[in-house]
Amino acid sequence: MYQWTDEQEMVRGAVRQFIDKEIRPHIDDFEHGDTPPYEVLRKMFREFGMDVAARDRFAKQIAFEKSVAEAVAKGETPPEKPKRDGDGGASSLTLIPIIELCKVCPGMVTAMGVSMGLTSAAISSKGTIAQKERWVPDLLTMDKVGAWAITEPGSGSDAFGSMKSTARKDGDEYVLNGSKTFITNGPYADTIVFICKLDEGNDPKDRKILSFVLDQGTPGLEQSKPLRKMGMHSSPTGELFLDDVRVGIDRLVGESEDVAKGGREGAKATFMQERSGVAAMALGIIEECLALSVQYAKDRVQFGEPIGNFQLIQDKLARMEVARLNVENLVFRTIEMSAAGHSMTLAEASAMKLYSARAATEVALDAVQIFGGNGYMSEFRVEQLARDSKVLQIYAGTDEIQITHIARDLLKR
Repeated sequence: MYQWTDEQEMVRGAVRQFIDKEIRPHIDDFEHGDTPPYEVLRKMFREFGMDVAARDRFAKQIAFEKSVAEAVAKGETPPEKPKRDGDGGASSLTLIPIIELCKVCPGMVTAMGVSMGLTSAAISSKGTIAQKERWVPDLLTMDKVGAWAITEPGSGSDAFGSMKSTARKDGDEYVLNGSKTFITNGPYADTIVFICKLDEGNDPKDRKILSFVLDQGTPGLEQSKPLRKMGMHSSPTGELFLDDVRVGIDRLVGESEDVAKGGREGAKATFMQERSGVAAMALGIIEECLALSVQYAKDRVQFGEPIGNFQLIQDKLARMEVARLNVENLVFRTIEMSAAGHSMTLAEASAMKLYSARAATEVALDAVQIFGGNGYMSEFRVEQLARDSKVLQIYAGTDEIQITHIARDLLKR
């Protein structure tokens, strides 16, 4: 795949029209007015049938999983998973809205991705069929807002080693305690995947990692107001506090303390999905910064001529275009792999995330430089995009963590 198909271009055009009508005119409300993004995202899902498509895909997946479980119970050979074919339509229909939204309001993509992506994936990857049916459909359609809670005040990159949140068995229940920070959707989440360590009186470094699903309003659960931050203002971020929260085993993901390979692997798989999605976010930011910069270079006159005539400005524009082509190719590769039924390795996802995040940040900062003093003013859009792009190098694993994953994979070959 080297370019968008005619069908995909039609979808892009329709999504752009929706964004121009429903989001661009209200960007200040989302950025500075503390207006949560969820209602407009639900409207987008309904308008493009994304909610119906998500429920249909989920229904087919659950039907297959039930048929496998039934065959295993009968001692029969389970059916093979249907092979995917086509041009990656399902994947592209997911990525196109991400790219187009990131041109205008990247924070919305973060809010949407954590809810329908990370939170639902955490349950889908290790949960029981009953748990999936209970929580996943509403997350996939944005009918419910989801949060994936792993980061703690004293952790960060060492998410597992520094984790202090605990689950303690008490009869048929678990008692959860701890706090989480920098949690996307935390202030408004209806459904929360809470990751903690099982406290059996053993050394914290030897404890199992478990995940529990919590609902807003659960006794002992407190969700903070949105935190103020550098960028991604349209993505509400908050803290969670758990004080003797009691839950049954039905809320333990997988309903077993012996989830295959432990909760660490489930969390890593969720990170992998998040990292591969960063390329689509980066592409949107890069495309918008480039378009704005090209137009500004044509219109802005200094020393009697458009600044686009100056070689140093041309150098920046050319580098922006190279970054756009490279990141676009990574997105195309993602679509092709999905169409072929293949998934990236953790190292591949890390490489994709590392390059894309760096490219988006560099392009956004170059856009500010091209705009000069205007670029530092919030009335010019490159200021917002520069603030928003920086977090791509931090969340879902910092650049330094991505480098570690890539290097370790190379050295073990």
